[in-house]
Amino acid sequence: MKKTVFGILLLFFLPYGAWQGLNLFDDRFPFGRMWETPAVRPHEEVMLVMEEGSVPVSQAEERFRTTPDNLLASPYPGNENAVARQGEALYFTFCAPCHGVDLDGNGTVGQSFSPLPTDLRSRKVMALSDGFLFKRISYGNPPDGRQPPLATTIDVSDRWKIIAFIRSAGAWEADSP
Repeated sequence: MKKTVFGILLLFFLPYGAWQGLNLFDDRFPFGRMWETPAVRPHEEVMLVMEEGSVPVSQAEERFRTTPDNLLASPYPGNENAVARQGEALYFTFCAPCHGVDLDGNGTVGQSFSPLPTDLRSRKVMALSDGFLFKRISYGNPPDGRQPPLATTIDVSDRWKIIAFIRSAGAWEADSP
């Protein structure tokens, strides 16, 4: 009888003691645990909101957000080749996973979307103003939310360079039907 009671107590206290030992170890563990570290969500940062009455100073996001698309102009109006090459590197870093290496909407990630991401070489995209493209890249696509807002991820000048690359890459495709 004593062996049975002792066995039952051992079966209860052994796991309990192990659990308490792990808790003690966790409490004294010098490094963070996986469930305690903040998640990294590069496209989910909340946009900063300016205090009422403050005035944006040059290149301020609020100025871009409130300016109508048709009044936003690229600081690289000629879409020089050097700027387009810089934009190409940025495109492949930030945009190609969804829009594809050929800008056709068939990127590795974009293939899982229905419908596919926009073909950036199309006449429809080429007809859009630079300001519209800038706002779409910067603040996302509010109606369906598929285009993530990248204003906190990509610098202002880099967004314009990406647009210069899209324009230069779409120019050779605009002539096709």
